[in-house]
Amino acid sequence: YAIGQIQGIYILAENSAGLVLIDMHAAHERILYEQMKSAFAAGTIEAQPLLLPLQIQMNQREADCAETHFSVFEQLRIELERIGPEMLVVRQIPAMLVEANIDQLVRDVIADLMTYGTSSRIQEHMNELLSTCACHGAVRANRQLTLAEMNALLRDMEHTENSGQCNHGRPTWSQLSLAELDKLFLRGR
Repeated sequence: YAIGQIQGIYILAENSAGLVLIDMHAAHERILYEQMKSAFAAGTIEAQPLLLPLQIQMNQREADCAETHFSVFEQLRIELERIGPEMLVVRQIPAMLVEANIDQLVRDVIADLMTYGTSSRIQEHMNELLSTCACHGAVRANRQLTLAEMNALLRDMEHTENSGQCNHGRPTWSQLSLAELDKLFLRGR
């Protein structure tokens, strides 16, 4: 169970074995990634229309790439429209990414698309695109969470496949047993 936050980055929690430190961004990123993979496979990613469509200025090559791959954005539930040679407008996003930096998310997906090239390679790398989306949607450092939010994140971790590492392979949590804590403080000597 959560005890608190450290520097707006880590969750301090306890379990029957001792102390647990959780990287809240990495853990949330894995949770979102697995949810997005499941929803994508089932075709059930929910969309959230933006109250105010977001205009994004970029170079023509990036705008051309986005326009060429509008169908990929549609699969991700990101609705784009090209409104000029170097301008896109975002009209909807995946509901689970409502807190994300949409401008940067779209730019990063375009960068991935430019890297993967052809449509067949894009489909082969769809999990990387979903990972990019999850990273942008995950809770960021310095966001103060309530104990209820921290505990909800911990419960989600318990039900998420591969929750011990983020999408990039880094650990999401670390355990210190009571014996290790005792050793740190020279207890029992």
